[in-house]
Amino acid sequence: MLKKSYKFIDLFSGCGGFSKGLELAGHKCLLGIDFKKEAVQSFKRNHPDAHALHMDIHELTKKELVKYIDINNIDLVVGGPPCQGFSTVGRGNVDDGRNSLFQQFVRVVKITRPKIVLFENVTGLLASKNTKVLHDIFSSFEKLGYQMDVKVMSAEMYGVPSRRRRAIIMGVRGGQPLFPKPISKSVQEKSIVKFALEDLKTKGGKLHNHDIEKAKVSNKLDLERLKKIPSGAGIRYQKDEKAYLPKKLRYDVNWNEINEGRFRQTKLQRLPWDKPSPTILTSRTTYYHPIEHRHLTVREAAKLQSFPNNFVFEGSLTAQFRQIGNAVPPSLAKEIGKAIKKVEFDQKKVVKFTLDQREKVLKEAFAYKTKSVAG
Repeated sequence: MLKKSYKFIDLFSGCGGFSKGLELAGHKCLLGIDFKKEAVQSFKRNHPDAHALHMDIHELTKKELVKYIDINNIDLVVGGPPCQGFSTVGRGNVDDGRNSLFQQFVRVVKITRPKIVLFENVTGLLASKNTKVLHDIFSSFEKLGYQMDVKVMSAEMYGVPSRRRRAIIMGVRGGQPLFPKPISKSVQEKSIVKFALEDLKTKGGKLHNHDIEKAKVSNKLDLERLKKIPSGAGIRYQKDEKAYLPKKLRYDVNWNEINEGRFRQTKLQRLPWDKPSPTILTSRTTYYHPIEHRHLTVREAAKLQSFPNNFVFEGSLTAQFRQIGNAVPPSLAKEIGKAIKKVEFDQKKVVKFTLDQREKVLKEAFAYKTKSVAG
C-alpha cells in the first residue's frame, strides 16, 4: 500500500516555500533550519506545528536533532543549499565554499536515514564545469543506498505564474525516483500575471504584506518614463527607447559606446499581463506592475511565486523580497509532493546514475525551447 503522507525536515529552509508546497500535498513538516533570522521567523509564522531553528547547519548534530524530533521517524529530507557557486548568472565559481554545504545535507541524511531525499538547486549545477560536483553529490547518496535521478523542472509548467527553472535531485532508498508530469495545458494557460494579481486576499478577506506606499517609484523622472511603458515591455536597447519614450524622457547615454549596445539589465521592466512573469528575483526594484505605475508589493511578488495568500512574511522589506526570490515555488513543490506519494519501495537493486544520463539531463537543462523537461 502506498503511503499517503511523509514526515519531513527542511534543511536550508529559508521562509519555507518548499515545505509549504509539500504540506499542501499532504505531507507533514517537523523541522526547518536556516541561518537567516528573518527567514526563520517567516518559516515559524507559517509552519506553527514545526520546529524552526535559527542556526548554522554545521551545528545541527545528532544530539541537537533528538531534542526536537524522533530521528527514527523521518520519511523525507529536503533542502536547497545556497547555490551561488553553481549559478549561471554571473561567473559561477566551482570552488565556492558554499558548494560544500551539500556535504552537510548528506551528513543529516546519514543520521536520519529517510526513505526519500529531495535536493533542489539552480540549473547551473548541471553545467559542464560542475561535472565533478554533480557526481560527488550522486555518489554520496548512492553510497547510502539511494537510487538517484535529476530533472530540470520549469515552474510555469506546474501551476506557477512565473518562469523559473530548477534542478531537482531525488534519491529513493529501495525504490525508483518519480517526478511529476507537467499539469494540463488548460491549467497552465491560467497561470498568468493577470489572474495571479487579481486574487491577493485570504478566504477571510485579509490582505497581507501589501503596502502600496512602499511600492511607489521615488524617482520622478523614472515615474514619468514608466507611464510611457506598456505591459510586458521595458528599456534595454535603443530601439526600445525610441519606441516608448519621447526625446525629453530618453536616457543620457551614447548607445554606440554601451557594451553590446544594450543595458546590462532591462530598465523599467513591466511584467506581462497575459503571460507568466519572468523569474522573480530577490530585489524589490527589478520589476514594475503591468499597468499601475509602481513596483510590486511583497504580496504580489509572493503570489507570482505561487505562495498562498495566507502565507505571511516577516522581517524588513528587503528581507521579505529576498525570502521570496530565494524560495522554491510552493506550487512546484506541491506537484513534487504529490508525485512522491506514488513511489513504490520494492526494489533492492540500486541503479547508479551514469555519465550518459547526466549528459541527457544536461541537454534538457539548457534547451530553453523544449516543451517539456520533466516527466
